[in-house]
Amino acid sequence: MAGTSSVRINGQKFYRFSVNLNQASRRFSESSNKGWFRSLFVHKVDARKDAHSNLLSKKETSNLYKIQFHNVKPECLEAYNSLEAEVQNRLHRDKDYPCEVVGSWNTWYGEQDQAVHLWRYTGGYPALTECLHKLKTNKEYLEFRKERAKMLISRRNQLLLEFSFWNEPLPRQGPNIYEMRSYSLKPGTMIEWGNHWARAIKYRQENNEAVGGFFSQIGDLYVVHHLWAYESLQSREETRNSAWLKEGWDANVFYTVPLIRNMESRIMIPTKSSPLQ
Repeated sequence: MAGTSSVRINGQKFYRFSVNLNQASRRFSESSNKGWFRSLFVHKVDARKDAHSNLLSKKETSNLYKIQFHNVKPECLEAYNSLEAEVQNRLHRDKDYPCEVVGSWNTWYGEQDQAVHLWRYTGGYPALTECLHKLKTNKEYLEFRKERAKMLISRRNQLLLEFSFWNEPLPRQGPNIYEMRSYSLKPGTMIEWGNHWARAIKYRQENNEAVGGFFSQIGDLYVVHHLWAYESLQSREETRNSAWLKEGWDANVFYTVPLIRNMESRIMIPTKSSPLQ
């Protein structure tokens, strides 16, 4: 509340005004709840009606993917590739296991002496669980894991779903090089990313370079992997440059770059046993 008082100095009367700042600021705060001041600091967010995994993934296939990153001791890479290929081929042919290897690569440019494997589990999480239970009792596979462990420095994996608007990753003939572009997005931006790329993917189809697009469900979250195939590094450069000549591609880059926290590119060479050559 405001108040006044007077005081005489040298015979002259002066008035002094005072304001109770606590009460005034409280009233201002209460009245501004519905005013312009509040609108400067409060961002209205519409409630999401469903998880982004349900909105963006392919429901008709119910496929689950697993990607593995194995950092191998440099002197063991050749032996590792041979051992991994033998086990992959056995699991790939065995109809009792509802899984198949989509592709296997060694990193050429990026993290060195690294193997990358992409698996598909037909039937989603139940298929993954079934495979895990069966492998626990597979003595041959358990021996393989022991032998493989001697060759590894570290390993990590992620469970992925595929974007509904991307190509189905199918076997292809080579020779090709593959690029995996991995994006760590800001939390809460996956829907926006998907909306932009659902339109943008049409700009990257002319040379059959689009292989698959995935987003993480378990492991590092809000991670997107785009997988591309090219005849060579020169072909990669020409294909990517041609996208900028198409009206609309620049808008996709403009709107998606602010969604990214960090990104990484791997150039990979398929192993001899990889279905993606």
